[in-house]
Amino acid sequence: MKKVIFLALISTSVFSQDLKTKFNWHNLDLEADGVRGMSTEKAYQELLKNRKSTTVIVGVIDSGIDINHEDLKRVIWTNTKEIAGNGIDDDKNGFIDDVYGWDFIGGANGKDVDQEQLESVRIYKNLKSKFGTNPKKRLIKRNKEDYALLQKLKKEIEEEKKEAQQYLPLYNNMLEKISKAEEVLAEHLGKKDFSKDEVADIKTESVARNIREAKAIYLNLIAMGATRADIQDGVNHFKDQLEYNLNENFDARAIIGDNPAKLEYGTYGNNEVTGPDAMHGTHVAGIIGADRTNNKGVLGVADNVQIMTIRCVPNGDERDKDVANAIKYAVDNGAQVINMSFGKPYSPDKKWVDDAMQYAQDKGVLLVSAAGNDNLNVDEKVHFPTRLLQNGKEIANWIVVGAQNFEEGESLPAEFSNYGKKNVDVFAPGVAIYSSVPGSKYEEKQGTSMASPAVAGVAALLKSYFPSLTATQLKQIILESAVSLAGTEVRLPGEKIDVDFAELCKTAGVVNVYNAVKMAIEITEKQ
Repeated sequence: MKKVIFLALISTSVFSQDLKTKFNWHNLDLEADGVRGMSTEKAYQELLKNRKSTTVIVGVIDSGIDINHEDLKRVIWTNTKEIAGNGIDDDKNGFIDDVYGWDFIGGANGKDVDQEQLESVRIYKNLKSKFGTNPKKRLIKRNKEDYALLQKLKKEIEEEKKEAQQYLPLYNNMLEKISKAEEVLAEHLGKKDFSKDEVADIKTESVARNIREAKAIYLNLIAMGATRADIQDGVNHFKDQLEYNLNENFDARAIIGDNPAKLEYGTYGNNEVTGPDAMHGTHVAGIIGADRTNNKGVLGVADNVQIMTIRCVPNGDERDKDVANAIKYAVDNGAQVINMSFGKPYSPDKKWVDDAMQYAQDKGVLLVSAAGNDNLNVDEKVHFPTRLLQNGKEIANWIVVGAQNFEEGESLPAEFSNYGKKNVDVFAPGVAIYSSVPGSKYEEKQGTSMASPAVAGVAALLKSYFPSLTATQLKQIILESAVSLAGTEVRLPGEKIDVDFAELCKTAGVVNVYNAVKMAIEITEKQ
């Protein structure tokens, strides 16, 4: 599931003039700019200025991408071996007219899946069918683990439904208040788009009561880090949970018309890669490689990439089948780095995903994934996909990324980020990341979904300027060059206790492009 944090106390999606911190902060340098970004700009200015680069293909497995976005259209991967619209698999890769990538959650008629059930609901539905309403003791005894899982899932789903039913009216009420407040303020200020400062400057002693109330409501929400867009996200989230994600009778797969129990690589989906909701994927793509040459919008981490669009992540939980096929598609069509900003707590067809991960490793492709946004220790509670295979082996060419805040001190790790001394490798900027969204627009969003593409962008940058580096070396450089924060006391995500940052990830560090480029220079000069 693609999960960007939206709850009012910890989310941002603000007007461009009201950014929470410095523009492009995730690429800035602590010493030069006063904010702990990845020192990307410093690396370009001091280490890469006169070096040549080669184009690197990055596979973005996500919700879809606005391929016509002003800041992305130049860097979108195009399959030059395919003739658009002729209905023929010209390059014989198994996919017809896959000019910009492939949509594994689309139907042959051009329709696309938007909403999906959670994996927990799909498993629960299957187990309910297996046991029936009054299962015999013999059946339960023979299937103890499955029956225990059935009970566990029933409880989880009921709790999530209860939460959604509780929060939906609350968010609806907040949405109504902020919408009315913004209407009043827009009329008073004479413009639709206004800044926090403009609202704060309204002289309350000389305006009507409704304007005073609107100002108070607006500034109060801004102080909590929320806007109307955030609250609308909350309304949509809880509404979608009740109508689709937690609804066991909802069937999104009918649109695709495949057999979910079979892998069927190359026999389902369509070539419509934007989809009905490309917000998440477009934001991710911009972090990796938004055009650095067009004087528009934002600056991608990597300056010479092609973004391959692979759609398999709905509003709900992705299916293992689609993830496995998406990875294979990316590898088969030339991706050297794959970003995976999604995840879920259950993986019933993990073997398919394992095989795809192994395939990527065998082909020398680096995998980068988000650690997850549930402030959990993933050494104790698994967040899928995971590099630990069912056979006990691990995929080596894989980096798992936690989210770092722009604030120093105890708030450095994002309060929503998953962590794990064994299973999270490194942290990267993932709070208030300003990037592209559909319609040639830009917004701040946050989540480990934003931290993962930051690292995928670093990997692509290194591969671009130092093409001899292998996937294994890319991972080694990124992790070994991270700025160590061992010994720094920080707030444990989701808790009220402080821990050593070294307890949160394997490297005890945060990604740094400048250090990584220096190390890459040293390694390649010795080759």
